[in-house]
Amino acid sequence: MNEHTSRLNRERRFLVLLGVICLALIGGALYMQIVLGEAPCPLCILQRYALLLIAVFAFIGAAMPGRRSLTILEGLVVLSAIGGMAAAGNHVYILANPAISCGIDTLQPIVDGLPLASVLPLVFQVDGFCSTPYPPVLGLSLAQWALLAFTLTAVLVPVGIYRNRRKP
Repeated sequence: MNEHTSRLNRERRFLVLLGVICLALIGGALYMQIVLGEAPCPLCILQRYALLLIAVFAFIGAAMPGRRSLTILEGLVVLSAIGGMAAAGNHVYILANPAISCGIDTLQPIVDGLPLASVLPLVFQVDGFCSTPYPPVLGLSLAQWALLAFTLTAVLVPVGIYRNRRKP
């Protein structure tokens, strides 16, 4: 195995790990929803979509044989992470300013109208308000953790590409 193949395999392993982490985060959100009774708001659901897209693009990217297709899918991972950052950042802002609403009247029909909301309503259907403060996890709100995860993804994927693709 040459150095080039070894570096691409490292990238693929990272993408598989990223996909598994994203699915675990969705699983954690479902646990909090079903077991702890924390209802998801429209921005929570948009963050779940972003996590799902990151996982799907990461898994597909990890299966791609060529460098070009791997790079395209990594770009889609980064774009999905940026979308997740926008939703999570907005959610963090709303939690910091409770007088502001996420616009459940506006966002709920849009988010509930997305295809997965009818296929998997338990996972992708709005049931709560963005301004509802739930207990923090290790000192941060769920929206802050999501913002951190999306930001790390948007930064670490390009850093990994640069590190693995530069000439030795």
